[in-house]
Amino acid sequence: MPKAKKPARQPKKPLDKVFGKRSRGRPGVRASEIQGRANNYKFIFNQVWDRLWPLLSGAQSEGGVTSAFQEGASPYTQNFMPALSALVLTVLNDPQFPKRRDAQIKFMADSLAGVGLISPRRSRDICSEERAKQKRAHHIIRYEFHIECSCGYKGNSRDHACPKCGTRISFASGFYSIFGPDST
Repeated sequence: MPKAKKPARQPKKPLDKVFGKRSRGRPGVRASEIQGRANNYKFIFNQVWDRLWPLLSGAQSEGGVTSAFQEGASPYTQNFMPALSALVLTVLNDPQFPKRRDAQIKFMADSLAGVGLISPRRSRDICSEERAKQKRAHHIIRYEFHIECSCGYKGNSRDHACPKCGTRISFASGFYSIFGPDST
């Protein structure tokens, strides 16, 4: 009986690797990327909104939106046009589009941040979720010092002042820091 042949050795890293199926569900988007883009768009719109809005409010087609951006947002046109012209028109026709300037800027920036990969509504939701996360992030709310006041109080200060007499801690007088008097 002849010996069985060894199977051909499989290479560890093939040259033409074909990826398998992607996982279930929708392909994800990075929320931080969308939030960053929204912040950038908000900055841009704050710069050009007074020139852009009168032109944009009268736009009825994608061509009108493109020409409005070319005239009203001239240094920043390449960030939006022509790729986002259909999306801008959709956002402008949204029944929830606000009336006030700052609210319009925020609404437009948050809606366009998804750049068409997700719906404008989902883009606004992601931006609001990211803002809520930033508010919840741990940070120091108040810091106080242990003080010895001329009124005789020894203990923690309250709002950078003596709780007994109200004398404020002066941070500008000389170089008296939290580490003690200046030794020079």
